[in-house]
Amino acid sequence: MANVYVEPEPKGRAEGAAITHYILEYAHEERVTPTDYATQADAIADAKRLGHQPLVARVRNTAKGTPDHWRSA
Repeated sequence: MANVYVEPEPKGRAEGAAITHYILEYAHEERVTPTDYATQADAIADAKRLGHQPLVARVRNTAKGTPDHWRSA
């Protein structure tokens, strides 16, 4: 079971800017699916259905190589 990251989009948005959707990415930033998910919960459910371990952000500005930035969903 691979770890996948539930990433809010758009990336690099300004402070206070709205999240428009979520995507699933591997650590090397390749998308797991081409789907844009309306909610974080939808992305988590699809990741689990595909047999992956979803990780969600603990902080606003994340780095995939920093374990403190992520928690298991």
